[in-house]
Amino acid sequence: MKAFLTRRYMFSASHRLQNDGMTVEENREIYGKCNNPHGHGHNYKLEVTVSGQVAQDTGMVCNLADLDGFVNREIIERFDLQNLNYMTEFSHTIPTTENLCKVIFDILHRGFRHAHLEKVRFEETMMNSFEYAGGGEVRH
Repeated sequence: MKAFLTRRYMFSASHRLQNDGMTVEENREIYGKCNNPHGHGHNYKLEVTVSGQVAQDTGMVCNLADLDGFVNREIIERFDLQNLNYMTEFSHTIPTTENLCKVIFDILHRGFRHAHLEKVRFEETMMNSFEYAGGGEVRH
């Protein structure tokens, strides 16, 4: 029996949306207030969905302690209270939440081996959420 498990995590980070290949006016037009020279922050809500066979002996897709430990060590400790613009993951990429979805998915996909990674979902604000399931486009 295949089942899905979604676990929610929270962290805070800041960023400035800026494309250095565009003019000041183009950046303001495209990114609006998100182009603030001093940046701005979000209290991100991250959902990680994994799937797998329900183990006969535990009745679980995976041990929550394994998932929580990995996410805390590899995601929360890395990104919490950081300015995304200064992180190596975004040295050549604009730190939009769409791109953050992909970065987080790739970290989980490479390292978490206790269940199959289905997708990551971010709530950036009450009005904005983003999903990424690998190999394609980020869904809004």
